[in-house]
Amino acid sequence: MSAPSTHAVQILVDADACPVKDEIYKVALRHDVPVTIVSNSPIRVPAHPLIARVVVGSGFDEADDWIAERCAPGTIAITSDILLADRCLKAGAMALSPTGKPFTTASIGGAIATRAIMADLRAGGDIIGGPAPFGKADRSRFLSALDEMLVRARR
Repeated sequence: MSAPSTHAVQILVDADACPVKDEIYKVALRHDVPVTIVSNSPIRVPAHPLIARVVVGSGFDEADDWIAERCAPGTIAITSDILLADRCLKAGAMALSPTGKPFTTASIGGAIATRAIMADLRAGGDIIGGPAPFGKADRSRFLSALDEMLVRARR
């Protein structure tokens, strides 16, 4: 059983298209860490004092802005948005993709560059399609990575 949390550690979730919300709840509750689900439209969340839901406006990047403004050391941001992950890292937070891949200060520059190249290729019609389908291995990797990040954030 984990030691009681002072809630200095928190999880902020870019939730509109997040496929691992149930996994986030499971790990967060085991670690006694608060979770805030941030979305542009209402999303059902479990009734638990550690789980909050914030519905922002539908404007471009409103959820990203809300999350980035609240990131600090001790925050873990769950997002597949590379530019949001960069903003979170710059605020001293940790960032994790739903596939379990951590964004780090060492890797974020390359991820942003790759994102720009892929956008250019798609705009030119050279690449059709998107990321690989989300699978069981991604879910398992995510659970493990989030657990490790929470342990690290508590140190």
